[in-house]
Amino acid sequence: MPTCFYNTLTRKKEEFKPIKSGAVGMYTCGPTVYNFAHIGNFRAYIFEDLLRRYLKFKGYDVTQVMNITDVDDKIIRDSNKAKNSIAEYTKPYRDAFFEDLDTLRIERAEYYPAATDHIPEMVQLVQALLEKGIGYRSDDGSVYFKVSAYPDYGKLAHLNIDEMRRGSRVQSDEYEKEEIRDFALWKSWKEADGEVYWETEIGKGRPGWHIECSAMSTKYLGNHFDIHTGGVDNIFPHHENEIAQSEAATGEKFVNYWLHCEHLMVEGDKMSKSAGNFYRLRELLDKGIDPSAIRYTLLSTHYRQKLNFTFDKLEAAGKSITRLRDFKKSLSGEFKEGQLQVNDITEKYLAEFEAALDDDLNISGALGAVFSLMHEINAFRQGTELCSEDARAVLKTLEKIDSILNVLTEKEDKLSDEETQLIKARATARKERNWAEADRIRDQLLNLGIILEDTPQGTVWKRKIGIK
Repeated sequence: MPTCFYNTLTRKKEEFKPIKSGAVGMYTCGPTVYNFAHIGNFRAYIFEDLLRRYLKFKGYDVTQVMNITDVDDKIIRDSNKAKNSIAEYTKPYRDAFFEDLDTLRIERAEYYPAATDHIPEMVQLVQALLEKGIGYRSDDGSVYFKVSAYPDYGKLAHLNIDEMRRGSRVQSDEYEKEEIRDFALWKSWKEADGEVYWETEIGKGRPGWHIECSAMSTKYLGNHFDIHTGGVDNIFPHHENEIAQSEAATGEKFVNYWLHCEHLMVEGDKMSKSAGNFYRLRELLDKGIDPSAIRYTLLSTHYRQKLNFTFDKLEAAGKSITRLRDFKKSLSGEFKEGQLQVNDITEKYLAEFEAALDDDLNISGALGAVFSLMHEINAFRQGTELCSEDARAVLKTLEKIDSILNVLTEKEDKLSDEETQLIKARATARKERNWAEADRIRDQLLNLGIILEDTPQGTVWKRKIGIK
């Protein structure tokens, strides 16, 4: 079965055919580092991580570029207010972003270009548009893209260019859809910008938001590359403008496949500070929520469906991960030698897992195959003892699956001194047959997020996944 993705450009599923056999160039819209990233941002980054990992699973050599927007209207406003340079202002948020990627087990891209490090490439692109008469200067020296000079404008968002408001020009990085007509490529310096400007061949100023992504994507991936991703809120005007300025400047097709993920809701409502349901990753971690549960929750809804992020889902995610990890652990003991018996089961469900993801990253179908694998192996074990070859085969299958999900491997964990002492005290209570005290300590440990299991080999512990 071929791998197919829903292409926003054509509004249909298409078989994925890379430009270069065996290789994929992929650009993903990254963070604007004026604050800490919120879970809506990470919904997109997790979807892109799933896409990246699956392409690698299929054998492709992936080159991913994710930009860092470190200059825009908000950053200039807030850095000037704090009386810091934009480099000083954005550094804590930039560092936190990479820490958050690691926390959520998001695989690093090959390149993370920062906008401020690529001003010459942006200037070169603007110059090309000026030379072709598609860019023009306004009275204040800014440079705008002439939308009427690019007949294909609107093809990504499927807009009718003739119905758009004529004569409007937009310099702000934030604007409503009906306000857009011509958009800023280069913004001339104004007093409110303070020390934020570059002296260039096209004047003193700074780049527009859209030109940043065009310049950085084409530098690292070429004028024409395979995949561009982002949230649905990026389709218009940001990605529409990227296509227009890139294709107008180079004369080449910009991107073959456009993939966009839907919005994230929180407890059924749009996430907003005024609604009290606005969460940054660090705020969830401070509530004692395991990052694996957050990753699983953000991963487990199809990227083109709205994701309703709830605390019940986090709890359920923790339970699902625990079941899978316990299953994996059950295959790590001593087994008799013998002939492989479960090959048909592992091959069947690995094929179902792959077929689901081939269908536009159908994650629910893929997860269904994983749990069916676990159920059928457990059912097999009820009547037939596994041999060492069986255990290795299932573990190898889980390893392949987890190269994409990345939730089954537990990070090395240690008990705190308090937790260690409580476990010892419970062991003493059990030895003295003081069952009430043993139960009290078990409950105390559970409140700390430690689950105890009494086995014939002794008491073992594991940390609760989800909400403590």
